[in-house]
Parts: sequence; C-alpha cells; structure tokens
Amino acid sequence: MSETVYVGMDLGTSRTSITTSTGVRTTVWSYVGYAQDHVSKKLLGGRDKVFGEEAVQNRMAVDLVRPLDKGVIREDENAKRATRDLIEHILEQAEIPSGSTVYGVIGAPAEASVGSKAHILEAASEFMDSIIVCSEPFSVAYGLDFLSDTLVIDIGAGTVDLCRVHGTMPKEDDQRTHHFGGDAIDQRLFDLIQEKHPEAQFSVNMVREIKENFASVGRQQDAVMATFPVKGKPTEFDITDQVREACMGIVQPTVEALQDLIATYDPEFQQKMRNHVLLGGGGSQITGLARAMEEALVEYGGGKVKTVEEPQYAGSNGALRIALDMPEEFWKEFMDNQKENA
Repeated sequence: MSETVYVGMDLGTSRTSITTSTGVRTTVWSYVGYAQDHVSKKLLGGRDKVFGEEAVQNRMAVDLVRPLDKGVIREDENAKRATRDLIEHILEQAEIPSGSTVYGVIGAPAEASVGSKAHILEAASEFMDSIIVCSEPFSVAYGLDFLSDTLVIDIGAGTVDLCRVHGTMPKEDDQRTHHFGGDAIDQRLFDLIQEKHPEAQFSVNMVREIKENFASVGRQQDAVMATFPVKGKPTEFDITDQVREACMGIVQPTVEALQDLIATYDPEFQQKMRNHVLLGGGGSQITGLARAMEEALVEYGGGKVKTVEEPQYAGSNGALRIALDMPEEFWKEFMDNQKENA
C-alpha cells in the first residue's frame, strides 16, 4: 500500500513555497527560464530549463517566464507551461517518496484562486492525486487558528489580497484585491529615483533588491545609500526618501479595501474584526507597515494590526494544515471525479 503524503503549497507571483507532511519545507522564486538555443543549453549545463533565482541570474541567456502576473496565470501557453514546470520543480525539491499518493492544497492569490483555478488544477493534477485550491490569505489564517472575525491581508508581488474569515471557507464577496503590491512598489521606487537622479543608471531588478533589504515606512530610519553607475563610474546616492514614499503607496489602497470588507460585514462584529487584522506575505516585512496601517485606520474608528512571524511559510504551512484536516472522503471523491472526466 502506497504512503500518503500531504502537501501545502503557496503559489505566489514572486515566490512559491511548499510544506509537506514528511517534514520538508522549501521555497523558490516563481520564475522559469527556458534555454534559447544550444549555446544557452550548454551554459546551463545541458539543461533545457532552470528555475527561481538561477533563472533570473541567467535571464540574458534564457526565455524568462513569470507565470503569475498581477496575481493570475497569464492566458498564454508559455505561462501555463511554466506553471506546470514550476509545480513539478518544487515538488521534486520536496523529495516526496516515489509511488506515494499525494494530497495537496494550493494557496494562490485571491484572483488566481477564482479565475485561474482550472489552470492550476490542470497543471498540478499531473503530479498530485487530489487537489484543493484556496486563497492565500485564508490558508494563512487557517494555519494560525485565526478562524473567527479575522481580516487577513496577504501582500504579494502582484497583488494585495484581503480576506475576512468568519468560521467558514471564504466566498467571493469575502475577498478583495488591489494591485499595488511588491511589483508596483518596485516600479514606483524606480520612477522616483529616476526623477531625482536622472544621471544614474539602474534596473528594476537592482531597485527590487534595494527594496527587499531596506523597505520601510517609518519616519525615522537609517539612511538608504545605493551605488549606481553614472557613465560607467560607480556613484553613491541617498535614496532614503524615495524608498519611504514608494513603500507608503501600499497603505491607502490596502486600508480602503480593508474598510470596505469591514463595512459590509455584520455590524455587530465589525469592531472585533477591525481589531483583529493580520498581515502576511513578503510585503508584510516592510518596516513599520503595521503601525502605519493602524494610524491610517484611526479615521475609520481605529484598529489593531499584527504581522505573522513566518511570512515565507505561513501560507504553505496553513495549506498543509487544511490538507491534514480534510476528510479522506473528499480526497477520494476528487480522484473519482478525475477518473470520470479522463
């Protein structure tokens, strides 16, 4: 009899993480690079494709695909192929024993979990025996046992997904999404630096690395110094103000979406939910973000915002917990339906 392995996966625009019932946890940047020609393949050590950071580092020699764009799987064959290859790759990294029965829950950006669910199921069904797709913010809440009157905000690269949790699986009207996430911060920071220092030469990838190291919305922070070439000569620039302004851009649209979810909730429980806001996702690590959001909530009656302790794996840990708690009958029903539709 084959071993059953339960898998929780966080399929994100920027990063994809996995947690398994066998104790494995790993993460990879959500990029796939395909060799352009025989020279490119030689550079890659004979491989046709590479993943994650390696794909980005070799982007001049590969066709680089980021399958999730603005929170959804793009409607083209390259993106669908890359989604499949990315899921296969991270499952290989998880070292699941050969011949195992694999039950998996995949947390995806809220828009992807609705609009691209069929694509995700199609891609994952080659490697998993039974699958559930749910929204990332719900999987974060489930993993932390925040299942009652909680509002979860998952800040990803392509989207910021908000989900109110009230003891049931969330419905579409329990979720909101806006698109000023990590990628938008990167572009805004790029534009601000370019406006302030037009003589500097830099790329969005260089700006993204600066943001990931120094992102802050605090009024008092250490100076952020960056070195960019000017006519080929490395030159240092102070970009502290630009970093703060770019990161602050996420606060207002997030608070507005949050307040919309609260205002359409049962009035008896609105204050409780406003005082139980949970920040997750990579963007939750922006220094001072929870406090900035609390300050912005004052005009709506105040609120309390808490940041998850382990944002990189909060989604996949929660997805695994959903998988472990799901009745065996559900998994078998999914497999039976797959056989009927085959």
